[in-house]
Amino acid sequence: MHTYIHKVNYYETDKMGITHHSNYIRFMEEARMDFLTHVGYPMTRFEAEGITSPVVSVNCDYKKPTTYSDEIEITVWVSGYNGVKLLLAYRMVNKKTGDLVAVASSAHCFVDANGRPVSVKKKYPDFDAILKREVDLLSQEDTKK
Repeated sequence: MHTYIHKVNYYETDKMGITHHSNYIRFMEEARMDFLTHVGYPMTRFEAEGITSPVVSVNCDYKKPTTYSDEIEITVWVSGYNGVKLLLAYRMVNKKTGDLVAVASSAHCFVDANGRPVSVKKKYPDFDAILKREVDLLSQEDTKK
């Protein structure tokens, strides 16, 4: 698991003074990019080789609102991985109040410059090992419960 902090900016709020729902998807993207950098595979590394990682699906369940200057602690982890498709899960908590503000997930693949799927397992065996380790750690945590 990896934690990323996002401080809500004024422009991310709506007329009611709360964080607009669409911004949580952006926060997830920030957390994903930070996670990839943390594990040694920033998107710039992939893009230098002509690889991109589009979002295949996204889901976000909103629990409590946040407002300007709230800090959202976003925990991101690999919830699934099969060598081609990467599933990430997110838990967003208001750092000051401890309130759960959202739970979310996103699915991603990796494609080459022609839009063809890339086997991470074959092209990036070190990254593949990192993702598999993350899934294994999650499985071990689930077993302990």
